[in-house]
Amino acid sequence: MRVLLACLTGRPPGAAPLHRQCAAAWGLDDDGAEWVRRALVLTADHELNASGFTARCVASTGASLRAAVIGGLAALSGSRHGGTTARVEALWDGLARDDAPAPSLRRHLEGADGLPGFGHPLYPRGDPRAEALLAPLLRGDPRLRDLVAAAEALTGRRPSIDFALVALRRRLGLERGSAFGLFALGRSIGWIAHALEQRRSGQLIRPRAVYVGPEPAGRPA
Repeated sequence: MRVLLACLTGRPPGAAPLHRQCAAAWGLDDDGAEWVRRALVLTADHELNASGFTARCVASTGASLRAAVIGGLAALSGSRHGGTTARVEALWDGLARDDAPAPSLRRHLEGADGLPGFGHPLYPRGDPRAEALLAPLLRGDPRLRDLVAAAEALTGRRPSIDFALVALRRRLGLERGSAFGLFALGRSIGWIAHALEQRRSGQLIRPRAVYVGPEPAGRPA
């Protein structure tokens, strides 16, 4: 985790708590450090999603914990996983020039990408991780409230953790890409826990595949 943090901050690994190291590298005060800590806790684990399962598969082969984290990072980078934060950033960029968010959101809905960062298949009533991050941010940001309200009115969907991380990144004034960095750092804790548990089980994850296509021509009777 500390090596991954060093990659994120550009500083040598240290012994201080992760959120404190982030705050020092990014020039955040105690309140900012607490926001980072909250984000890391909320993103630490999320059942057997794609990146968590990938980390377990890697660990089941006897590979190192670092290899398991690398596998998790590869899965997280996908546009349907942690890479959604980049799509949310692009969505936000398109709203910056408008006084009211609704017209821009309608244009996005007409495209193939929809509204990234809104809706989660596991949380039809709203992503509780996003709510834990966004609730305090919404109170002090009328523009953010308008954006969330407009998106919910148009889609009936509430913000996901990806949207919340981008909102936090913008509130703290962090560099673009930091939302994904926080997601990766927090989730690495879960990947390592999954990998350690998988190692203790001693089992190799090996799903079976059954061919269901047409039978080859000329097969003997």
